[in-house]
Amino acid sequence: MTLPTPRRIVTGHDEAGRSVVLSDAPTPTTESLDNGAAFHEIWATGDTPAPIAAAEPVEPTARPLQVAPDPRGTIVHVIDMPPGAVAPLHRTRTIDYGVVLDGEVDLELDDGTVLTMTRGDVVVQRGTAHAWHNRSSGTVRLFFVNVDGEFSTELRSTLG
Repeated sequence: MTLPTPRRIVTGHDEAGRSVVLSDAPTPTTESLDNGAAFHEIWATGDTPAPIAAAEPVEPTARPLQVAPDPRGTIVHVIDMPPGAVAPLHRTRTIDYGVVLDGEVDLELDDGTVLTMTRGDVVVQRGTAHAWHNRSSGTVRLFFVNVDGEFSTELRSTLG
């Protein structure tokens, strides 16, 4: 089952500084992967603290798909994984906040641990190697906020 493209509402400010809706439309950037998964990039920032202007000078997602943010930045994704889809073992230098919005998915760590996550479950990934497996019969929808991070000197020495 294909889920609808997420609706993205972006607010900003008018000339008088009042709050206004700048856009209300389906997410403008979606990347379909070979395994059937879809990455809907909701928003991205390139620095911390994130600069806040009345409106963005350019659409922050108008670039090739990124799974990790720019240095000091963030990325917000909604990810749809159909039954049988797998995101292979990978690691990003980020702190990731992930929420299962709908469905069921298995989170696998490189030590062999497998945890089944269902609707409402939240994971905080701290630069860990992980994979995702949708072994269920339905599409799973995940929500992620990825924040640029930096491995400690001690941890870097163990990662190779």
